[in-house]
Amino acid sequence: MDEGYLDIGAVAPDYSRARVVAEAVQAAVRGATSLSCSLGVASCKVVAKVASDRKKPGGITVVPAGREAAFLAPFPVRLLPGVGPKAEERLAAAGVAHVGELAALSDGDLARLLPGKIGRLLRDRAQGIDPRPLEEPVANISIRNEETFPRDVSDREQLHDELRRMARRLAVHLAESGQVARTVTTKLRYPDFSIRSRSTTLTAGLADGERIGQLACDLLDRALADR
Repeated sequence: MDEGYLDIGAVAPDYSRARVVAEAVQAAVRGATSLSCSLGVASCKVVAKVASDRKKPGGITVVPAGREAAFLAPFPVRLLPGVGPKAEERLAAAGVAHVGELAALSDGDLARLLPGKIGRLLRDRAQGIDPRPLEEPVANISIRNEETFPRDVSDREQLHDELRRMARRLAVHLAESGQVARTVTTKLRYPDFSIRSRSTTLTAGLADGERIGQLACDLLDRALADR
Protein backbone atom coordinates (compact mmCIF):
# COMPACT_ATOMS: atom_id res chain seq x y z
CA MET A 1 0.00 0.00 0.00
CA ASP A 2 2.82 2.38 0.86
CA GLU A 3 6.26 2.45 2.39
CA GLY A 4 8.30 4.36 4.92
CA TYR A 5 11.55 4.30 6.83
CA LEU A 6 12.34 3.83 10.52
CA ASP A 7 15.64 4.56 12.26
CA ILE A 8 15.95 1.81 14.88
CA GLY A 9 19.58 2.42 15.79
CA ALA A 10 18.66 3.57 19.31
CA VAL A 11 16.99 0.24 20.14
CA ALA A 12 19.03 -2.15 17.97
CA PRO A 13 22.77 -2.12 18.70
CA ASP A 14 23.44 -4.96 16.21
CA TYR A 15 21.73 -6.65 13.28
CA SER A 16 20.45 -9.64 15.23
CA ARG A 17 18.59 -7.25 17.50
CA ALA A 18 17.43 -5.29 14.44
CA ARG A 19 15.69 -8.42 13.14
CA VAL A 20 13.89 -8.79 16.47
CA VAL A 21 12.71 -5.18 16.21
CA ALA A 22 11.56 -5.77 12.63
CA GLU A 23 9.56 -8.81 13.74
CA ALA A 24 7.95 -6.68 16.45
CA VAL A 25 7.00 -4.06 13.85
CA GLN A 26 5.40 -6.75 11.71
CA ALA A 27 3.43 -8.06 14.68
CA ALA A 28 2.25 -4.55 15.57
CA VAL A 29 1.10 -3.84 12.01
CA ARG A 30 -0.70 -7.17 11.78
CA GLY A 31 -2.38 -6.64 15.14
CA ALA A 32 -3.56 -3.13 14.27
CA THR A 33 -4.59 -3.66 10.66
CA SER A 34 -4.72 -7.42 9.96
CA LEU A 35 -2.28 -6.72 7.12
CA SER A 36 1.17 -8.14 6.45
CA CYS A 37 4.21 -6.03 5.60
CA SER A 38 7.62 -6.84 4.18
CA LEU A 39 10.66 -5.18 5.72
CA GLY A 40 14.24 -4.52 4.76
CA VAL A 41 16.87 -3.82 7.40
CA ALA A 42 20.10 -2.13 6.29
CA SER A 43 22.51 0.68 7.00
CA CYS A 44 21.03 3.10 4.44
CA LYS A 45 17.76 3.89 2.72
CA VAL A 46 18.47 2.60 -0.78
CA VAL A 47 19.57 -0.85 0.45
CA ALA A 48 16.66 -1.08 2.89
CA LYS A 49 14.26 -0.21 0.05
CA VAL A 50 15.59 -2.95 -2.24
CA ALA A 51 15.71 -5.43 0.65
CA SER A 52 12.09 -4.74 1.58
CA ASP A 53 10.99 -6.02 -1.84
CA ARG A 54 12.88 -9.31 -1.66
CA LYS A 55 10.49 -11.42 0.40
CA LYS A 56 6.98 -10.28 -0.33
CA PRO A 57 4.52 -10.68 1.19
CA GLY A 58 5.40 -10.57 4.85
CA GLY A 59 9.13 -11.31 4.77
CA ILE A 60 12.15 -9.71 6.42
CA THR A 61 15.52 -9.26 4.68
CA VAL A 62 18.51 -8.14 6.75
CA VAL A 63 21.63 -6.79 5.03
CA PRO A 64 24.45 -6.37 7.60
CA ALA A 65 26.81 -3.41 7.35
CA GLY A 66 29.61 -4.11 4.90
CA ARG A 67 27.45 -6.42 2.77
CA GLU A 68 25.49 -3.71 0.94
CA ALA A 69 27.33 -3.83 -2.41
CA ALA A 70 27.42 -7.64 -2.48
CA PHE A 71 23.69 -7.80 -1.75
CA LEU A 72 22.81 -5.36 -4.54
CA ALA A 73 25.27 -6.67 -7.14
CA PRO A 74 23.22 -9.52 -8.73
CA PHE A 75 19.99 -7.56 -9.19
CA PRO A 76 18.95 -5.98 -12.52
CA VAL A 77 19.87 -2.30 -12.65
CA ARG A 78 16.18 -1.37 -13.04
CA LEU A 79 15.58 -2.41 -9.42
CA LEU A 80 17.92 0.31 -8.17
CA PRO A 81 15.89 3.37 -7.09
CA GLY A 82 16.60 6.23 -9.48
CA VAL A 83 17.28 4.09 -12.58
CA GLY A 84 14.53 4.91 -15.08
CA PRO A 85 13.76 3.36 -18.47
CA LYS A 86 16.15 5.62 -20.39
CA ALA A 87 19.05 5.01 -18.01
CA GLU A 88 18.35 1.28 -18.14
CA GLU A 89 18.37 1.41 -21.95
CA ARG A 90 21.72 3.23 -22.09
CA LEU A 91 23.29 0.84 -19.60
CA ALA A 92 21.93 -2.23 -21.37
CA ALA A 93 23.35 -1.02 -24.70
CA ALA A 94 26.77 -0.94 -23.02
CA GLY A 95 26.33 -4.42 -21.55
CA VAL A 96 25.60 -3.17 -18.03
CA ALA A 97 22.67 -5.30 -16.91
CA HIS A 98 23.25 -5.79 -13.18
CA VAL A 99 23.78 -3.44 -10.26
CA GLY A 100 27.26 -4.81 -9.62
CA GLU A 101 28.31 -3.88 -13.15
CA LEU A 102 27.03 -0.33 -12.62
CA ALA A 103 28.94 -0.16 -9.34
CA ALA A 104 32.17 -1.17 -11.12
CA LEU A 105 32.00 1.44 -13.91
CA SER A 106 35.06 3.66 -14.23
CA ASP A 107 34.68 7.43 -14.08
CA GLY A 108 35.15 7.63 -17.84
CA ASP A 109 32.57 4.98 -18.70
CA LEU A 110 30.14 6.46 -16.21
CA ALA A 111 30.49 9.95 -17.70
CA ARG A 112 29.85 8.53 -21.17
CA LEU A 113 26.77 6.50 -20.21
CA LEU A 114 25.18 8.62 -17.48
CA PRO A 115 26.71 12.10 -17.57
CA GLY A 116 26.47 14.56 -14.73
CA LYS A 117 25.54 14.20 -11.10
CA ILE A 118 22.86 11.59 -11.72
CA GLY A 119 25.47 9.07 -12.91
CA ARG A 120 27.63 9.51 -9.82
CA LEU A 121 24.55 9.31 -7.63
CA LEU A 122 23.43 6.01 -9.19
CA ARG A 123 26.92 4.48 -9.01
CA ASP A 124 27.10 5.39 -5.32
CA ARG A 125 23.74 3.73 -4.74
CA ALA A 126 24.89 0.65 -6.67
CA GLN A 127 27.82 0.47 -4.26
CA GLY A 128 25.45 0.67 -1.29
CA ILE A 129 26.33 4.29 -0.52
CA ASP A 130 23.35 6.48 0.34
CA PRO A 131 23.95 9.30 2.85
CA ARG A 132 20.37 10.60 2.79
CA PRO A 133 19.08 11.05 6.35
CA LEU A 134 15.61 10.14 7.47
CA GLU A 135 13.28 13.11 7.38
CA GLU A 136 10.11 13.96 9.18
CA PRO A 137 7.02 13.62 6.98
CA VAL A 138 6.14 16.88 5.26
CA ALA A 139 3.17 18.12 3.34
CA ASN A 140 3.11 17.72 -0.41
CA ILE A 141 5.37 20.30 -2.02
CA SER A 142 5.57 21.88 -5.43
CA ILE A 143 8.86 22.04 -7.33
CA ARG A 144 8.93 24.55 -10.16
CA ASN A 145 11.27 24.95 -13.09
CA GLU A 146 10.27 28.01 -15.10
CA GLU A 147 12.03 29.96 -17.82
CA THR A 148 11.28 33.22 -19.59
CA PHE A 149 12.86 33.46 -23.03
CA PRO A 150 14.54 36.65 -24.32
CA ARG A 151 12.20 36.44 -27.31
CA ASP A 152 8.80 34.81 -27.60
CA VAL A 153 9.00 31.22 -28.80
CA SER A 154 6.14 29.80 -30.83
CA ASP A 155 7.84 26.82 -32.50
CA ARG A 156 6.34 23.70 -30.94
CA GLU A 157 9.40 21.49 -31.42
CA GLN A 158 11.63 24.07 -29.75
CA LEU A 159 9.20 24.28 -26.84
CA HIS A 160 9.24 20.48 -26.58
CA ASP A 161 13.05 20.50 -26.48
CA GLU A 162 13.02 23.12 -23.72
CA LEU A 163 10.46 21.15 -21.70
CA ARG A 164 12.50 17.96 -21.96
CA ARG A 165 15.64 19.79 -20.85
CA MET A 166 13.82 21.30 -17.87
CA ALA A 167 12.35 17.89 -17.01
CA ARG A 168 15.80 16.27 -16.96
CA ARG A 169 17.05 18.99 -14.62
CA LEU A 170 14.01 18.45 -12.40
CA ALA A 171 14.61 14.68 -12.35
CA VAL A 172 18.15 15.21 -11.02
CA HIS A 173 16.70 17.25 -8.15
CA LEU A 174 14.12 14.53 -7.41
CA ALA A 175 16.75 11.79 -7.41
CA GLU A 176 19.12 13.73 -5.16
CA SER A 177 16.38 14.46 -2.64
CA GLY A 178 14.81 11.00 -2.79
CA GLN A 179 11.49 12.41 -3.93
CA VAL A 180 9.01 11.50 -6.65
CA ALA A 181 6.41 13.50 -8.55
CA ARG A 182 2.76 12.55 -8.88
CA THR A 183 1.38 15.66 -10.56
CA VAL A 184 2.99 17.23 -13.64
CA THR A 185 1.92 20.71 -14.72
CA THR A 186 2.88 22.70 -17.80
CA LYS A 187 2.31 26.46 -17.63
CA LEU A 188 2.30 28.58 -20.77
CA ARG A 189 2.48 32.40 -20.84
CA TYR A 190 1.34 34.22 -23.98
CA PRO A 191 2.58 37.59 -25.30
CA ASP A 192 -0.45 39.30 -23.74
CA PHE A 193 0.69 37.83 -20.36
CA SER A 194 -2.29 35.51 -20.11
CA ILE A 195 -1.41 32.16 -18.58
CA ARG A 196 -2.72 28.74 -19.48
CA SER A 197 -1.77 25.63 -17.51
CA ARG A 198 -2.59 21.95 -17.85
CA SER A 199 -1.94 19.22 -15.28
CA THR A 200 -2.06 15.46 -15.00
CA THR A 201 -1.91 13.37 -11.82
CA LEU A 202 -0.50 9.85 -11.85
CA THR A 203 -1.50 6.87 -9.74
CA ALA A 204 2.13 6.39 -8.67
CA GLY A 205 5.03 8.78 -8.30
CA LEU A 206 7.92 8.91 -10.76
CA ALA A 207 11.33 10.56 -11.01
CA ASP A 208 12.27 9.70 -14.59
CA GLY A 209 13.17 12.81 -16.54
CA GLU A 210 12.25 11.39 -19.94
CA ARG A 211 8.78 10.38 -18.77
CA ILE A 212 8.19 13.71 -17.02
CA GLY A 213 9.33 15.50 -20.19
CA GLN A 214 6.94 13.53 -22.37
CA LEU A 215 4.03 14.24 -20.03
CA ALA A 216 4.94 17.94 -20.03
CA CYS A 217 5.02 17.98 -23.85
CA ASP A 218 1.62 16.30 -24.04
CA LEU A 219 0.23 18.91 -21.65
CA LEU A 220 1.72 21.71 -23.74
CA ASP A 221 0.02 20.29 -26.83
CA ARG A 222 -3.28 20.23 -24.96
CA ALA A 223 -2.89 23.85 -23.88
CA LEU A 224 -2.07 24.96 -27.42
CA ALA A 225 -5.02 23.05 -28.84
CA ASP A 226 -7.35 24.73 -26.37
CA ARG A 227 -6.14 28.23 -27.19
